[in-house]
Amino acid sequence: MTDETNRVEAPGEAAAGESVEELREEDAAVDIDFDADFADDAENTAEPSADVTAQLADYERQIAGLKSQLEERSGQYMRIAADFDNFRKRTSKEKENLEVQIKCATISEMLAVVDNFERARSQIKPQTDQEMTIHKSYQSVYKQLVDCLKRVGVSAMRAEGQEFDPMLHEAVMREPTDQHPEGTVMEELVRGYVLGERVLRHAMVKVAAAPEPEETAPVEEDA
Repeated sequence: MTDETNRVEAPGEAAAGESVEELREEDAAVDIDFDADFADDAENTAEPSADVTAQLADYERQIAGLKSQLEERSGQYMRIAADFDNFRKRTSKEKENLEVQIKCATISEMLAVVDNFERARSQIKPQTDQEMTIHKSYQSVYKQLVDCLKRVGVSAMRAEGQEFDPMLHEAVMREPTDQHPEGTVMEELVRGYVLGERVLRHAMVKVAAAPEPEETAPVEEDA
């Protein structure tokens, strides 16, 4: 007898053989359609539908509109910022001008007091010790007042000997003379004052004029 005829299968081997056959039958029944899967992927990557295209176009219009609104708002902001900066500068300038006007008006009222002190100093000649004491007393007040004016920027014009300037001087007298060039300030009658470059009070002056031509006596003709 051969080995095949003499071989007796064990119970476990028969069961294993049946399981293998069943698995083979199940695998044969499974039909994997790769072509169908690729077709589905191709459909998913195809061009979008008309609804999707319209929705994308709508989104693009919305984005363009938002960009336009942003540019408009940015322009409005820049204009408002520029207007505010101009308003701030204009307000600051107006405030400075108002302060200077008030300062000039106040100092101008004080110039009359300075004039009185200077007039008293030139006209009063103390004779006794008591008069000299009084004279020194009010002159010290005058000096204190002048020092205060200097500290705030007030300075007196020195017009005498200068060329007449209508921006600084007011001519109240004209005197023909050959001692000074025409248009020269001969005398400062009322002192002028300036605050920085602003005129507080014009100086009242006497201005030199050209000398009048001398009249020549008529020549008598011989009879």
